[in-house]
Amino acid sequence: MAELLAVQDLEVRLFDRSGVVLAVRDVNLTIGQGEVVALVGESGCGKSVTALAILRLLPADARISGQVHFDGHDLLQLPLRQMRRIRGSDIAMVFQEPMSSLNPAFTIGNQIVEVLKLHKGLRGQAARTRAAELLSLVRIGSPEQRLRSFPHQLSGGMRQRAMIAMALACDPKLLILDEPTTALDVTTQAQILDIVRDLQKRLGMSILLITHDLGVVADLADRVAVMYAGNKVEDAEVHRLFAAPRHPYTVGLLRALPRRGRRAGDAQERLTEIPGLVPVLRESLAACAFAPRCPRAQEDCSRQAPHLEQCEVDHEVACFHPEPATVARVLR
Repeated sequence: MAELLAVQDLEVRLFDRSGVVLAVRDVNLTIGQGEVVALVGESGCGKSVTALAILRLLPADARISGQVHFDGHDLLQLPLRQMRRIRGSDIAMVFQEPMSSLNPAFTIGNQIVEVLKLHKGLRGQAARTRAAELLSLVRIGSPEQRLRSFPHQLSGGMRQRAMIAMALACDPKLLILDEPTTALDVTTQAQILDIVRDLQKRLGMSILLITHDLGVVADLADRVAVMYAGNKVEDAEVHRLFAAPRHPYTVGLLRALPRRGRRAGDAQERLTEIPGLVPVLRESLAACAFAPRCPRAQEDCSRQAPHLEQCEVDHEVACFHPEPATVARVLR
């Protein structure tokens, strides 16, 4: 599979009132052409910051280092003018909350037409016709009428579909989806996932899926990268990761999933939580960031930080004491 995106040694430092936050540490990530890669982990693990760093959408005072190779260019080195041409055209992003991403003062049609005007040079009726086609593509009924609607006149699911339509306006090579099903009911979630799956197959585009919903990951992804405390701790093909997770953090995430057939009040079927919280890193750690929460931690975990190493073919893990491959039983 040809490589479309390659992130190498990405590090992001943000600033708040308390000083520096090391939001992303030494992240390496690749996405092939036509591949769906999921980036998973708890809130605060650095998933969205990684995506925003790829598109250079972080605050002006953020410090980003490393390399982000896309289609023959290092995005971190491009002039801002050239980067703006890539955003929304070659790489598009659907943000987490469509109501805060869509402008409430303009109709859905005006906002899609603006993208077509800036990146495709379409104007007038040609632009509106294409905008209606895009709404139809994401299964919004009466698209010509919906073009005249304002964001507050649409349901959450329809707003999310409109955001996807806007992202697809310029036929991007890479689509970044940041929590595409958050705050949607189960039925609408299923509809959105079905649309994304269908569009990915029809258009052949690559997708970076950011989520903490492992059900969505199992439904869409080809490969999964697990992040913890700003660092990637495991990377594997999706079926391999679900069948035999190796990092204790990944095992904890999977054990926290509700199981089909569980009965309310059954003590033996109580969900297993990961104790503690994701740390806010102020500086590089000389130890494993997950060690304070890890049931497999040993003395060496507090002395140095593990690096990603291949444990099996196409399966990497950053852990001194990974789970044995037989841990597949946690999913039963």
